[in-house]
Amino acid sequence: MNAILSRRLVAAGRRTRRWLGLLLLLPALALAGSYDDYFEAIHMDDARVLRQLLQRGLSPNMVEAQRGYNGMMLALREDSMSVFTVLFNTPGVDLEAHAKNGDTVLMLAAFHGYPAVVRELLAREVEVNGPGWTALHYAAINGNPQSIKALLDASAYIDAESPEGKMTPIMLAAVRGRVGAVKLLREEGADISLKNSDGLTALDLARRAHQDEVIEILSAPAP
Repeated sequence: MNAILSRRLVAAGRRTRRWLGLLLLLPALALAGSYDDYFEAIHMDDARVLRQLLQRGLSPNMVEAQRGYNGMMLALREDSMSVFTVLFNTPGVDLEAHAKNGDTVLMLAAFHGYPAVVRELLAREVEVNGPGWTALHYAAINGNPQSIKALLDASAYIDAESPEGKMTPIMLAAVRGRVGAVKLLREEGADISLKNSDGLTALDLARRAHQDEVIEILSAPAP
């Protein structure tokens, strides 16, 4: 009898440990599901689902593995502006987060052409300047004068050099034919005598790219 009882107790102990192990796994499994649901809500621009997840205690600062983008960055990339608004207004959201390549929410708002978002972020006093690529570089690539003006008004360094090629914002705008951006940067005092790592000025780059309107702006006397 004692042997039988002992075996039953051992078996019961094993079952208990299995159940305890499962119970310990449940939070992790729930988190994994919530993680997938979070990024799916961003992809689908589903503000309702995102709010539910946040109300359940999910962090607004979750990061996807591939690029290290947080929810706001992905929302800007995918034009999911309803969920962006939810995240932007969530207490505890990190507006200064950096992706693996150094991108910030402000930089991506400038790159993807959301001047209203740029202004809202600047109103929250996010960092404008920094080493490497800056939001002003990205705004110049996009060519939106409103984003550029907002960044300059917030003391963005107008002649910042990119880490690759020593390209200034006006050079980037010139080579892409962003006429409005080139005109504004020139008026705001961008130094068009600067040269990139290949020894080319903004005007040289515009000529190489056959950007006739830009060439005309850069060849005119300084305003």
